[in-house]
Amino acid sequence: MALLIPELIRKKRDGETLKDAEIRGFIAGVTAGTIADYQIAAMLMAIYLRGLDHRELATWADAMLHSGDVLDLSSIDRVKVDKHSTGGVGDKISIPLAPAVAACGLAVPMVSGRGLGHTGGTLDKLEAIPGFQVEIDTARFIRIVDEIGTSIIGQTARIAPADGVLYALRDVTATVESIPLIASSIMSKKLAEGIDGLVLDVKLGTGAFMKTRERAVELATALKAIGEAAGKRVTAVISAMDDPIGNRIGNALEVEEAIAVLRGEGPLDTRELTTQLGAEMLLCGGACATPEDGAARITGVLDDGSALEIFRRMVEAQGGDPRVVDEPASILPRGRRRTTVTAPASGQIQAIASNEIGNAALMLGAGRRRKDDPVDPGVGVVIHRRRGDSVEAGEPLVDLIHNDHGVDEATQRILAAYNISPPQTTDISTDISTQPTSRVLEVMR
Repeated sequence: MALLIPELIRKKRDGETLKDAEIRGFIAGVTAGTIADYQIAAMLMAIYLRGLDHRELATWADAMLHSGDVLDLSSIDRVKVDKHSTGGVGDKISIPLAPAVAACGLAVPMVSGRGLGHTGGTLDKLEAIPGFQVEIDTARFIRIVDEIGTSIIGQTARIAPADGVLYALRDVTATVESIPLIASSIMSKKLAEGIDGLVLDVKLGTGAFMKTRERAVELATALKAIGEAAGKRVTAVISAMDDPIGNRIGNALEVEEAIAVLRGEGPLDTRELTTQLGAEMLLCGGACATPEDGAARITGVLDDGSALEIFRRMVEAQGGDPRVVDEPASILPRGRRRTTVTAPASGQIQAIASNEIGNAALMLGAGRRRKDDPVDPGVGVVIHRRRGDSVEAGEPLVDLIHNDHGVDEATQRILAAYNISPPQTTDISTDISTQPTSRVLEVMR
């Protein structure tokens, strides 16, 4: 196969389609390490420029999926459904969502990722809980899902290993934004979980990788096509990421907010998105007849404490301190210092650039610029003023929770994020106040 690699690159470069056997042979060579990095990089660029058709994409993703282990969850006598988000600022939704859906009777085996850049990662958030283990063996993962209903772990070396090679090269060859490569990367890992159905939360806006509706729909369509070709039930939800989700950005801070949602409390947008995505998961898993029914069931388990109890049991089963459920403020780490960033002028907040809020938390140490950067679990941003709020000069916009690192840079990011109109601009105020609160923009079932 190695002798044919230049011909495969030429075919894709010139816009021709690759045969199934050629794709599978290429991915096998990537996994085995028999294809040179420069040849893989050339193929990635050819795909970035020419794309993959529906058949090629399905085969490419399937070959990546079967480059490693596919979990066998057949021993779990429940429908298995997961959720994947393309990443956002303040996106702690998986933490209350998985226990809530499990409390409604479905199994939620969730393999999650770490944060990179201005977007946070579920694994980093959960690791803020003292003792919580995200790297556990497959047998223990399956047992926890079977007994409790959900478990959240990180990708193992044997899940879609081809993706690890391709992802590293995409990052340094300016091919990260390729829709076929994004879609196959996501789905190869998700389908390896052995799930029956999947709900995809495709973020759209300033804090997302997809900045336009056209790109978001294109990605959602590609993700659905791969999942359906594999015989899975797939729903894609496009949700707004122009504002941070909730009021807390940073790992321990977001866990605390997620626990508030599990108590039937928390910010309205965080609770609503949890409810809406949970409803789609129940619908996808056949556990409800309509989205309205599903939303009512999710609301019920958040309000009656049953979702919170599932979360408590999951934390304990994965080595974490279960007291975090009752005493999050005393159990979770917290930065030593608090610095308030105030409004530079009076007026109405027209917009908050989510990416800049995420970057502010990054400056404080809450995230990574590179994959091997350390993360400070106790730092982050607490938001006091949201889009549409009126504010007077000198009033608090956010609090920075920190350990004397990156405060000046974070402050500048916060001030750049807030677009405050002059107080005499009253007509825009009406427009903002009448905008819907729901983050869900479109559902593709």
